[in-house]
Amino acid sequence: MTSSALQKMSETEYLRTEELSPFKREYVDGFVYALHGEDTPNAQAGALSKHSLIGTNIIAALHRPALRQGCKVYASDMRVRIQARGARYYYPAVALTCEDMDDDARYASSPCFIVEVLSQGTQVVDRGQKLSDYTALPSLQGYLMVDTATRAARLYIRQGEGWSEQYVEATGTLRLPCVDVELTLDELYEGTSL
Repeated sequence: MTSSALQKMSETEYLRTEELSPFKREYVDGFVYALHGEDTPNAQAGALSKHSLIGTNIIAALHRPALRQGCKVYASDMRVRIQARGARYYYPAVALTCEDMDDDARYASSPCFIVEVLSQGTQVVDRGQKLSDYTALPSLQGYLMVDTATRAARLYIRQGEGWSEQYVEATGTLRLPCVDVELTLDELYEGTSL
């Protein structure tokens, strides 16, 4: 999210105009933040190849197990709606949900697992505001943040009313909640130079 392209609008107006927008925009409490576009110099201009490949590796690991359990995994074009602290819409790198969604749904509101692949421009928001917002979702069982500067990942897992944290770097294995998939850092970073 950037502060240079702030636009104030209603949630209804955001939803109506987002599908017509030439670039993705996230919505937080009445403000719209452009993620891409010429008029937003501080916005992301698109992901680096390693960012995309890491997201693809996670989706590949989750896809079949999710389908077997009646769930679906979505790439970065599926928004997640959060209402716990006012209306918010984010585009996580990966969203896994077991909610019943129409084929033409434009957002998920009850994801059980979310992934953000960190970049220089997004890591502060992903580790702060989004961590707080995502973990406020009653449906969420896990939130994974994957670093792109170094070989490391941080996984938050719901434990009753609280959250536990697992951090791995260099090597290691994470057990992803919701569909119970084990993923090594080798698999997560496969195809990248990390």
